[in-house]
Amino acid sequence: MRKSKGLLIDITRCVGCGECSRACAVTNHLPEEEATELSATHYTVVQSYNNDQTYVRRMCMHCEQPTCVSACLVGAFTKTETGAVLYDESKCIGCRYCMQACPFEVPRYEWTSLSPRVQKCKMCYELVAAGGQTACSEACPVEATVFGDRDELIKEARRRIDENPGEYIDYIYGLHEAGGTAVMFISNVPFEELGFPMNVPKNPIPELSWRVLSQIPKYSVAAGVVLFGINWITKRRTEVARFEAEEKQKQELHN
Repeated sequence: MRKSKGLLIDITRCVGCGECSRACAVTNHLPEEEATELSATHYTVVQSYNNDQTYVRRMCMHCEQPTCVSACLVGAFTKTETGAVLYDESKCIGCRYCMQACPFEVPRYEWTSLSPRVQKCKMCYELVAAGGQTACSEACPVEATVFGDRDELIKEARRRIDENPGEYIDYIYGLHEAGGTAVMFISNVPFEELGFPMNVPKNPIPELSWRVLSQIPKYSVAAGVVLFGINWITKRRTEVARFEAEEKQKQELHN
């Protein structure tokens, strides 16, 4: 059985050179231009904080139990054996629930395309499935992004934190968020100061939904599911509309 792969991103080592995003663009045949926000043509970007003293990569977190997979009505998203979460455009019906379901707000939509798709990092699935590593980790000149088995990356993150007291905060972001993610970060700056969402549930979000439903008495399950569904859809429509408006505005400004 193949071990789940992942990425460990050490924020203390990142120098903001952008080689990771350029390698991603080349590998995925995307425009080789600088950007600071994720978009349908930028699967990973580097953002600066603290007057260019700290650099942070943004990309799909590839959750261990992805909410985008559970939210997709037609199975367009799948969690693969390599750890990557993939998207199949041939199955997509354009509902874009995946965009709102993601606790990290990663998937982006091709607003300007006549045949729009959802786009995001694929964690170089084809390269990894063939025994290689991701383009971003291979391109990083200072090993700020390291590729490997997720279990080994957790040990390496723990080792760096324990052996360098005072140089890191004692926290591995992605170890438990949303039940764990394939992409993990360690840092010398509190994550909340770097724009990381800190209110993401520690349990897998699909599992939380199931627990709530399983506690409802059987005789009221049907009615409860209907009400839950109505509320969920209503809330999603409102949130998706807001999110989509923001994304569309960003795309228009970018173009």
